[in-house]
Amino acid sequence: MAKMAKKTKAVTSTPAEPAAPAGTPRLLDYYIQTVRPALGKALNRTNLHAIPQLEKIVVNMGVGVAVTEKKYLEEAIGALTQVTGQKPIATLSKAAVSGFKLRENLPIGCKVTLRGRRMYEFLDRLVSLALPRVRDFRGLSSTAFDGHGNYSLGLSEQMVFPEINPDKYTRQQGMNITLVTSAKNDDEARQFLRAMGVPLKKDKDEDGGAAA
Repeated sequence: MAKMAKKTKAVTSTPAEPAAPAGTPRLLDYYIQTVRPALGKALNRTNLHAIPQLEKIVVNMGVGVAVTEKKYLEEAIGALTQVTGQKPIATLSKAAVSGFKLRENLPIGCKVTLRGRRMYEFLDRLVSLALPRVRDFRGLSSTAFDGHGNYSLGLSEQMVFPEINPDKYTRQQGMNITLVTSAKNDDEARQFLRAMGVPLKKDKDEDGGAAA
């Protein structure tokens, strides 16, 4: 007698979220495994490219005193290199201002544009190490967006980063940090940054959408 073949029931399963490559920065892995799936569900999007993500981080130091003291610009470049792990480029003055002895195309600052691995590593250190060291820190403004999903914040001194040696960099130097996202609007960007651990506080005028 011929054996009858047993019928097998097809098993369907939901495709797993793509795993991060080995050696991926902690925050990028967290985005891939946790933030992206949650945002996709919240925004009702299945296309991974349509879910908000971080595109680049721009860190800028303005060193106005470099007009007369070039050594301070060299110090700022050294400090920014320590903080970001990438060599900055000098930023030049766009116009001459005689009252400040400022000529056109004079180096008066430096900046770094971070992408990929360094971008995520910098954001991780900013959120977990630097911001908690800011005196009387109670969170970041949740309205400092530009209307296109990009967020900017300022730090009054570089010493909040543990990489900076206070014996070597004695002059207080502030910096501006811009988080550029792929979000379609400020509300999506706000939701994304909070999910990534950026400590945005609940401002009363948050729904206004104006940049602080």
